[in-house]
Amino acid sequence: MNNSHCLGIIGGSGLYDFPALENKKTLSIDTPFGSPSSPIISGQICGHKIAFLARHGIGHVFTPSEVNYRANIYALKSIGVNRIVSISACGSLREDLAPGQIIIPDQIFDFTHKRERTFFGNGAVVHVSSANPFCPDLSNQVFRAVEETGACVTKGGTYITIEGPRFSTIAESELYRKLGMSVIGMTACPEVFLAREAEMCYSTMAHITDFDVWHSSEESVSVEKVIKILQANTETAQTSIQNLIEQINETHSCKCENALKDALMTKKELIPLKTKENLHLILKKYL
Repeated sequence: MNNSHCLGIIGGSGLYDFPALENKKTLSIDTPFGSPSSPIISGQICGHKIAFLARHGIGHVFTPSEVNYRANIYALKSIGVNRIVSISACGSLREDLAPGQIIIPDQIFDFTHKRERTFFGNGAVVHVSSANPFCPDLSNQVFRAVEETGACVTKGGTYITIEGPRFSTIAESELYRKLGMSVIGMTACPEVFLAREAEMCYSTMAHITDFDVWHSSEESVSVEKVIKILQANTETAQTSIQNLIEQINETHSCKCENALKDALMTKKELIPLKTKENLHLILKKYL
């Protein structure tokens, strides 16, 4: 990755305290979709541009359903971010995925129902391909970056996103297991789909903090348990990010940067001017 590219990190505000981050700046950005969850912290690591955004706001003030996912993705794109790594907590729905481990999922199941899922509408209809929602190139690079830290990391698996903010019931957790889900969390959707609409590569580094509530011999998920493991894994996440920055390159074989090529259904001349203005950053090469 060279200076014409920028890696975006969406996660907890604790990631901002990055010893290797140089030329640090705080960017307050407004978007046609409102304000992002927090100011963006930008800077350089090993000469490469990087930007951090706190998904739940500074001090964790937004529930998963209250996060302005559209503004977050739009704001990152507006400053030149073309690849996003999401760092989040999740619960395990499989015996072989234990707390303390990390998973890089390759599939997702959206079980949310209250969130704005698309940038489009208001006279612009788009049907974007989501068969493989996570960027395979970036996910492979994230997997290698985490593996280099010595952490126990798994590549592949299905992440089910629930609405929250409450944790699952035992009946719900058992059903998700029967459906073949690997891990459960509250923030990956619609973030992953919005990144695809914005033609950005997207991968998730999910830190397993618990066995949800299904495991009979393990303590059920709690906020205390989640925070404890996330704090312990902060150093691993930061080292992984630095490893990723050092190995990521400009060439890639994924199709993320052209995701909208055949997805726009509405005739250009029929799209309302205001909608064109709001979506110019995303649609400019197609209008």
